[in-house]
Amino acid sequence: MSLTIHGIQHLGVGVPEHKEAWDWYIKFFGMDIPLFNDEAEAPLMTIYTKGKVISKRAAMVLNIKGGCAMEVVSPTTFKATNAKIDFQLGDLGIYNGFIKTPNVSKAFNFFKSNDANLISDIVDSPYGWETFYVKDLNGLLWQIIPANDFYTNHNHVTGGIAGCSIGVSNMEHSLSFYKTLGYDEIIEDKTGIFKDWSNISGGNNEYRRVLLSQKNPSGGGFTKLAGKSYIELVQDTSKRVPNKIYENRMWGDIGFVHLGFDVRDMQALGKKLANEGFGFTCDTKDVLSMGENTKVHCTYCEDPDGTLIEMIEVYKIPIIEKLGFFLNVEKRKPSQPLPNWMLKALKYKRVKN
Repeated sequence: MSLTIHGIQHLGVGVPEHKEAWDWYIKFFGMDIPLFNDEAEAPLMTIYTKGKVISKRAAMVLNIKGGCAMEVVSPTTFKATNAKIDFQLGDLGIYNGFIKTPNVSKAFNFFKSNDANLISDIVDSPYGWETFYVKDLNGLLWQIIPANDFYTNHNHVTGGIAGCSIGVSNMEHSLSFYKTLGYDEIIEDKTGIFKDWSNISGGNNEYRRVLLSQKNPSGGGFTKLAGKSYIELVQDTSKRVPNKIYENRMWGDIGFVHLGFDVRDMQALGKKLANEGFGFTCDTKDVLSMGENTKVHCTYCEDPDGTLIEMIEVYKIPIIEKLGFFLNVEKRKPSQPLPNWMLKALKYKRVKN
């Protein structure tokens, strides 16, 4: 098996009430297909939960229209809360998530007519996109961006996750790290005060923004569904000392808890990251069950500022459990995409809010 990092698999979101949050993501982001939805302990995360083994409900959810997944995480042994301070652009960690849409205007009108908490009108981003910003019911910031690489013509106004924006303290160090994870294409690198951020906390400061993607995506089972993804690195160029978004907080507290990558050959990846100074901070060491019929190997590392990165090597996931259809990834070539019939069969797992 060769070492392969396929790219972003999912964005993890910590929420206080699982059903309420997921219902909102179904309504506004079309995330109605659960790959798993289970309550279990999280012994792997004690380094990020103050030494205590917590329990949490987690659902990995997709939009069949296309895009990466979202993991909705709600602790059950404690109540997820917001930090005691209000964070702003440039603070260290994942600050906002990207959601893709084929029609920005149509998506904006849908959000507006359904009384979503819109933070901006449709504005021009520095990358030549029309875009807008919205907060979910827990106050997390999302940016809706245009895309044309959708897998199906499902009628929801948006697809799924297309990446995220991450605050960093040293752009060059962070660029080197995310290049190691395969995001080696600099699409734009701009410094200034940006109009699309004028309604966001800290938006009148000067920032350096670097938009990354993958020059040569490696393929993989879900590549046709996921499509193109981005990581935006943001550095505050003023003299302000940025806050760490998860400092002195629990994994699972309200916010973007981690960015997840789909990988093959976890052992080789661990050696590579360790050689570059970013070794695993925790590792299941073996196959982990995420519900009865989902088998994965999970590890975590941190970017140069401590932002949590999850690596997932999938061994087995259910496609249609009732009919006994499962994906056994171990028997497939790392770059081999799943057949269309198998991906489209995921629609039978769709749930209603």
